[in-house]
Amino acid sequence: MTTEQKQATVQTNISEPAIGEHDLMRADIYNLLAALLRSVPSPEMIQWLKELETDQHDGSDMGKAWSGLQLAARHAQAEQLEDEYQQLFIGLGRGELVPYGSWYLTGSLMETPLAILRQDLKLLGFEREERVKEPEDHAAALFEVMAFLIMTGSGSTTQKSFYERHLAEWIGRFFRDLQQAESAVFYSSIGTLGRAFTDFETDSMAAIKEQAIELQ
Repeated sequence: MTTEQKQATVQTNISEPAIGEHDLMRADIYNLLAALLRSVPSPEMIQWLKELETDQHDGSDMGKAWSGLQLAARHAQAEQLEDEYQQLFIGLGRGELVPYGSWYLTGSLMETPLAILRQDLKLLGFEREERVKEPEDHAAALFEVMAFLIMTGSGSTTQKSFYERHLAEWIGRFFRDLQQAESAVFYSSIGTLGRAFTDFETDSMAAIKEQAIELQ
């Protein structure tokens, strides 16, 4: 879990359980989106995206999103990516977008949603690294937590609870804004993929809730 870029670290050693193909795919997408939102994509990342195996006949939202991302990667230039990321997420003072849960939910940073998140992260065994200055409700950090929960075999109820409490109410709006941002060229395709994936996740979490009700 711990890397130089991550905002939270887990202090316990947990052996990785067997993970199904579907959940591996989910974790991989969470990690990919986290990496792309965390920093400018590396040349290796862009090359990997260029070589994605996409089904050109897949008319689903996810299929179209993957094809669009591959096309955007093939046209991306390193300097353009750096400028785009700077304008979108950093800017002078702040970028065009503010990818934090508190901002989307309250209009300000460091508000009540962040305090609730920190409580939940503590219960899950996460601790903030002292050298990290950014709040934990950055979209990339939340996606890293979701990927970790999946890969360590946390049950669907735990995943659903975290997603609904800390992502469901705002992440779709964030990705829609990213799709439509004036500064977004390559990152517009990230917005499209993120929106398709989180729509899928939202529907999946709702199905989990319905199944739980039926079993009661």
